[in-house]
Amino acid sequence: MSKGILTVISGFSGAGKGTLMKRLTRDYDNYALSVSMTTRAPREGERDGIEYFFVDTDTFQERIRQNRMLEYACYCGNYYGTPRDYVQEQLEAGKDVILEIEIQGALQIRKLIPDCLLLFVTPPSAGELKRRLEGRGTETPEVIARRLARAIEESEGVEAYDYIVINDDLEECEKRIHSIVQNAHYTSARQDALIKEIRGELKKFSKGAE
Repeated sequence: MSKGILTVISGFSGAGKGTLMKRLTRDYDNYALSVSMTTRAPREGERDGIEYFFVDTDTFQERIRQNRMLEYACYCGNYYGTPRDYVQEQLEAGKDVILEIEIQGALQIRKLIPDCLLLFVTPPSAGELKRRLEGRGTETPEVIARRLARAIEESEGVEAYDYIVINDDLEECEKRIHSIVQNAHYTSARQDALIKEIRGELKKFSKGAE
């Protein structure tokens, strides 16, 4: 069984990355969603190990000291982060783990897991991004303006990603992401064991022909 691939998905707010991740885990058996860890209290209906791993602050800080977090940040007095052991367990089980996170966290993970895939999801244009944010009908013009301002900052780090995936059609975008991840399994760097095996067999054939 081959090891899974960690795929980190980022994107502008309103790009549809959350919906894409749900569709991938629904439509394909090989994906596992990364479950984040937090020190905030569970909200009604949230289950430990499903929506989040809920821990106290001392436990979270101890995991940081032990280098057991792939990335983490503190928001409004609570820690949030990605537990390394959970992700590694899923990868070793052959699952392709997908993780939705912002650019700063994605770059932290790339340093720890250099062969992870970084995918950035974007609408086909800034105008379409603005239209989608306004079309939600759930946010004030001030909030939309802040999200667009944040998108300017995020656009400065996009070059660090392996792939830019345009979400112009949800179904086609899902297929595109799946294709990228599956093709990544066949890169030479991930077929090292097969290459060594073939090379060893060829050397044996060569000696037998002498």
